[in-house]
Amino acid sequence: MGIRGYNLETKKRIYVGLLAVSLLSIMFLVGAIWYLIANRHIIVSQVLLITIAVVVAIILLILGIGIIAIILMIIRSRSIPSLENIMQLANELLFPLTIWAGKVMGIEKEQILKSFVSVNNYLVKSKEIFVPGKEVMILLPHCLQNSECPHKITVDINNCKECGKCKICDLKKMAEKYNVTIKVATGGTLARKYIEENHPRAVIAIACERDLSSGIQDATGMPVLGVLNCRPNGPCFNTDVNLEQVETALKTFCKGG
Repeated sequence: MGIRGYNLETKKRIYVGLLAVSLLSIMFLVGAIWYLIANRHIIVSQVLLITIAVVVAIILLILGIGIIAIILMIIRSRSIPSLENIMQLANELLFPLTIWAGKVMGIEKEQILKSFVSVNNYLVKSKEIFVPGKEVMILLPHCLQNSECPHKITVDINNCKECGKCKICDLKKMAEKYNVTIKVATGGTLARKYIEENHPRAVIAIACERDLSSGIQDATGMPVLGVLNCRPNGPCFNTDVNLEQVETALKTFCKGG
C-alpha cells in the first residue's frame, strides 16, 4: 500500500506566522476601538477606561511573550519551563484567530492545522519527556482498519487476526515491543474516554489534521505527539500511516526503546 509522505518539519513557520498576525490583528482592533472612544467623547468613567486599557495591555503582552517563547523554543530546540503556561495560553486563545487569518490570506485550513501539529510536536520533543512504556498510549483512528475486515477492533485490538491487509497488525506488534497501551477510537469522545480510563502520561495520536489539532487542544497539559495518517482513498476510508514516524514518536517518549 503506497504512502503519500507528509513533511511536518517544514511547516512550522505557517502557524507561528499566523499567531503573530492574529496578535497584530487584535492590537489593531483594540487601537481602533480606543481611537473611536477617545475621539467621540463617549462618556466612560476615566478610571474604568484606564483599568480596561491596562488589562488589555497586559493580556496582549502575555500573548506576545508566549509567541516569542514558542519561536525561541523552536530556534533553540530546548524547553523553557517557566514560559510553558504562557505558550499554552497563547496557543489556546489565538488558535481560532489563526484559522481566520489564514482564510483571509488564502492559506488552506488543512495547511494551517498541519503546521499547528508540527509546532506542537516540536515543542513536545524539546521538553525531552521520558516515561515508562506502560504509561504511554497510542490512539489509532478506526479508518486504519481494512474496510472489509469483519473483526471489531474498537472493543479490543487483539481481535485483529493479523492478515496483513492493513497496518493494525504492525502497530499492535510495535505496541507490544515498547510495552505501550494501544487503542482504536471511532472519534474524539471515545478517545477522551480511553485517556480518562487509562491515565497515560503521554499520548501518540494518529489521525487527520482536523482530528489531531482538536485532540491536542483537548488534552490540555498532556504531551501529545501527532502523526498524520495518509489518505490514498479519501478521508476516513482505508487510510494508512508511516510506521517509521510512529516508532520515532515512541522513541521520543520511551527512552532507549
